[in-house]
Amino acid sequence: MSSEQGRIIKISGPLVIADGMRDAKMFDLVRVSKMNLIGEIIEMHGDQASIQVYEDTAGLKPGEIVKTTDEPLSVELGPGLIGGIFDGIQRPLDELVKIEGNNISRGATVQPLNRSKTWHFFPSVEVGAKVSTGDVIGFVDETEILKHKIMCPHDVSGEIINIKEGDYTVEEIVAVIKDDQGDKHELSLMQKWPVRIGRPFKEKYAPSQPLITGQRSIDTFFPVAKGGTAAVPGPFGSGKTVIQHQLAKWAAADVVVYIGCGERGNEMTDVLNEFPELEDPNSGLPLMQRTILIANTSDMPVAAREASIYTGITIAEYFRDMGYSVSIMADSTSRWAEALREMSGRLEEMPGEEGYPAYLGSRLAQFYERAGTVKCLGSDDSDDRTGVLTAIGAVSPPGGDLSDPVAQSTLRIVQVFWSLDSALAYQRHFPAINWLSSYSLYEEKIDEWMNENVSENWSQLRKDAMILLQEEAELQEIVRLVGHDSLSFSDRLKLEMARSIREDYLHQNSFDEIDTYSSLEKQFYMLDCLMNFYYEVQTALDKNADYQKLISLPIRDDLARMKYIEEENIKETYDKYKKRISQEIADIIPREA
Repeated sequence: MSSEQGRIIKISGPLVIADGMRDAKMFDLVRVSKMNLIGEIIEMHGDQASIQVYEDTAGLKPGEIVKTTDEPLSVELGPGLIGGIFDGIQRPLDELVKIEGNNISRGATVQPLNRSKTWHFFPSVEVGAKVSTGDVIGFVDETEILKHKIMCPHDVSGEIINIKEGDYTVEEIVAVIKDDQGDKHELSLMQKWPVRIGRPFKEKYAPSQPLITGQRSIDTFFPVAKGGTAAVPGPFGSGKTVIQHQLAKWAAADVVVYIGCGERGNEMTDVLNEFPELEDPNSGLPLMQRTILIANTSDMPVAAREASIYTGITIAEYFRDMGYSVSIMADSTSRWAEALREMSGRLEEMPGEEGYPAYLGSRLAQFYERAGTVKCLGSDDSDDRTGVLTAIGAVSPPGGDLSDPVAQSTLRIVQVFWSLDSALAYQRHFPAINWLSSYSLYEEKIDEWMNENVSENWSQLRKDAMILLQEEAELQEIVRLVGHDSLSFSDRLKLEMARSIREDYLHQNSFDEIDTYSSLEKQFYMLDCLMNFYYEVQTALDKNADYQKLISLPIRDDLARMKYIEEENIKETYDKYKKRISQEIADIIPREA
């Protein structure tokens, strides 16, 4: 229950300072003025509270009242999240539009989860069962794709004394638990969790399996592990948002949480229009049946950007605790950091590099460290739930300058770095991931997995291809100085094959129906054909075969078009091309007299 506590004494943009707030606590949610603007206490000095207001503060006056709710900023977790479109503080935008129209008035409040909709609850435990925090007591079929598991809330354990199947709203009681002290706890389908506190788990594991994305440059050369962290920095127009969209569509995850944090309104509109029409590749049903969107565009109040990241990761952790694999896309953390900088400046804190607060690095770490592969809470060891949360953040450094404090702080934390290059983007090479400056620290672990599950030659092929791309960069320097003709045939072949890897393998058309996604098998078959051609041509050159004839063989055109071959035909095509490579090269090798 909120109570009148203080009055406004200063207003500075989204920052409001109120006195008479001695009974309030840090990070309490407050209501500001008669308009009921939502805010959060971010600093306390005696009885003065500094409040970041998540809505426009125009028209506020000193002397207006501030009420505290005595609760931290929390999210509602329960059936109805999937397919939802929320703002940074979990207000459902589609519901707000129905009530308010296109211009949402300040102070507008709608419950995040629909209170009138009923869900059919199926218990998975019986009366008399002993349960503790994290145990699954039942489930709801939230969508055709996703089973929403109802878990025992935090700090509740004991014996089930009442539970039954039926149709319930999110607030109605579905079960009653009696703890060891004899106290009764009523459980509904919904629970709340403060966004700034990570949800607990039993144990965190080191990531060892790849998050398969279907994007060749990522899966082959710079893989991200399930439960890992990755950053996508790049300048304007280099394709950050398209990569995020591709990962949201194709990454092997049960649930996707997409946060549009401070992005341009038209980009977020594209996402909101496109996602409901997309088809989930695994089930053939709409992708929104496993997606949650958090929209916080650049024209929305700046303080709400700061909250949107925490709102998104808390929702993602909730589904992770059910034992699902969850991917969270934050686009972009630079806009989130700008909100931190603005609030820090208004609080008159000592600025760090480029005006960002000194705690920028630790706040970024708090976000990324909530990713991971964990053993979920629960008393029953036979229900060995493992949850996965993979965090991928886009970074938008000004002018693509990677010395930007946000980019540098992010690189110190994440394990995968996909460096987008404006020069590649201008050449229409997409995804514009620069193979010389990107890296993945999961490479070794994932190579082991690929060698076991895809092909024992995977790691060797990948290394040889990467060496070719690196040698190409060195040879290009020589070509610029003394010309192409000064190179040996062996070096010319390296240049030619590196170009093939770039154009025929790394280049991938996100908007082509077939090329938009490549399975690991297809990736292996494509790379193996290209590298097999390279190995065999090298051997043929040693036997004095004509270089010009070798690189003009008809098979090369077919290898270039291999990316457009459908998945079901790729194995047959691979076997055929391997034979053709050997045959066509053998025909050119001169016969010994």
